[in-house]
Amino acid sequence: MNTPTNTDPQKPRLEYWKAAPEVIKAMLAMETAVRTSGLAPILQELIKLRVSQINGCAYCADMHFKDAKKIGETDDRLNLLAFWQEVDLFTPQEKAALHWVEKLTRLPGGHVSDEDFAIISAHFSEADIAKITLAIVTINSWNRFGIGFRLPVGFKA
Repeated sequence: MNTPTNTDPQKPRLEYWKAAPEVIKAMLAMETAVRTSGLAPILQELIKLRVSQINGCAYCADMHFKDAKKIGETDDRLNLLAFWQEVDLFTPQEKAALHWVEKLTRLPGGHVSDEDFAIISAHFSEADIAKITLAIVTINSWNRFGIGFRLPVGFKA
């Protein structure tokens, strides 16, 4: 059994990309599939940021806030993303995607209702729903690495 030797909060517990390069290769393949999926870059960043907020991954939330700003997202929308249901800053399509984010990230009771699926289906094609779902799956996976291995905000590998 390995005992963690790094207790410095400014360094990750484990440099997983070095410890198991095949793992990072698989994660990067998923990330590439999302980035090249044809989904709007702003929508991709909203998905990544909202999932990271829900999961409490400060490393990923910080990264995707900054990435969204770089591609032109506004402070108002980013600052109020956690309250997307209460504000009129997001399009009906974005709200449908964010609803799907909430349902697939939280998975209350392990099931997503037909009504939840109808909400996203009203705004996106089947192909886009599959792509949005992959984006949600991918950032949830990245969050598990960030949280599990305690990646510090702003850390550069």
